[in-house]
Amino acid sequence: MEVDSNGPETRALTPLRILRGVCCLLVLLSTAFVILVYCGFLTAVILRLFSIHYSRKATAFFFGSWLALWPLLFEKINKTKVIFSGESVPARERVLIIANHRTEVDWMYLWDLALRKGRLGYIKYILKSSLMKLPVFGWAFQILEFISVERKWEVDESPMRQMLSTFKNHQDPLWLAVFPEGTDFTEQKCIRSQKFASENGLPILHNVLLPKTKGFAACVEELRGCLDADDTEGYVVLGSADYLLEQWVDIFLFSMLIKMFSSAWYMISIYKKKYLKALHTLVAWIESGNIDCREYSWKYAACSLEIYDITIGYKYRCPTFLDNAFGVAPSEVHIHVRRIIANDIPASEEMVGSWLMDTFSRKDKLLVDFQSRGCFPHQGTEGDLPTISCLVNAFGVIIFTSICMFLTFFSSVWFKAYIVLVCAYLGSATYFNIRPDPIFAL
Repeated sequence: MEVDSNGPETRALTPLRILRGVCCLLVLLSTAFVILVYCGFLTAVILRLFSIHYSRKATAFFFGSWLALWPLLFEKINKTKVIFSGESVPARERVLIIANHRTEVDWMYLWDLALRKGRLGYIKYILKSSLMKLPVFGWAFQILEFISVERKWEVDESPMRQMLSTFKNHQDPLWLAVFPEGTDFTEQKCIRSQKFASENGLPILHNVLLPKTKGFAACVEELRGCLDADDTEGYVVLGSADYLLEQWVDIFLFSMLIKMFSSAWYMISIYKKKYLKALHTLVAWIESGNIDCREYSWKYAACSLEIYDITIGYKYRCPTFLDNAFGVAPSEVHIHVRRIIANDIPASEEMVGSWLMDTFSRKDKLLVDFQSRGCFPHQGTEGDLPTISCLVNAFGVIIFTSICMFLTFFSSVWFKAYIVLVCAYLGSATYFNIRPDPIFAL
């Protein structure tokens, strides 16, 4: 939903904006390719043969670094204001998101929220299968375990449920975003949706389309065992040895990145401080008795999966992908967050459909108010992105890309052979939807 009010609808598309947009797209494409072939294959394929958990953790680290370039483009380069309102999403929760689909780039602005919560590399989407055919980006969607659908339930049900069943491990962070409308909003689609609603006795919606039930119902059904139904804190008992191993994996990943970015020496002190602080915290936990080293167990809070209803509105016009690339629009993005108690969602598919219809009727009214007021209620739940950390991350990704591209073009022929073989594998794995299963236990 876009707001029409006094103000510039778009920024002028000047030659400088075009040049800047082309440069940004080239950087995003080249860095994506390098992360895919030099990191994605190792973390999402080779490491997955030993452990899905650590494979996801390593993949999230590297691809989270690349995905963070997009919020940098939106908020720091394009100067788009991303304004959050409603309720705040705790940083460590496993999250199922229900969002409206106003334009083709809604899903990208969820990255801005995930980055603020430290979950950027763990966000996954249910998206149409044609997007998996995009060069390079389709390979990234495959590695990040996005769920592709044909939008025909008899075809999609089995593979969707199979993928959802792999997301039940409480140790794996998860942000799963669902757009129940199934397609982006246009006036023509809205008219067809309203006609169907009037013929079937359903609510007439003006700012969203009628939601499709089956996909969302499958998500709730498959993940219901992970839902925090009572709005209470959940706990998982893990071995302290497993926890320590996980922390050492974190340290290894960060130290590996620091070594690759040899020109960013000052980052070493930052991470040293971070992990020294984490070590002191761990010692304090042991001394307080929260970790019983004799029984090798500890308590880990917030393992459950929460549900959030997210409504997105644009001011002053809805953007396209190229609008984002060239910094033409939008000037403001408003994201409203509402937490949903799992007990509020019924068990049967029919009742889930009624509940989802009520939820989208509520979204429609919220967007009507947004259109008249120019904002959602209770703004200011999230702060601005820190500029320094965004620039440090971008600097590191670009340096790493430059080194890898130099090795590819000016080093041994084996680097070129490696690139060709990895590209062949990624193309085939994406086309046939192949993900290896662990062979060795870790």
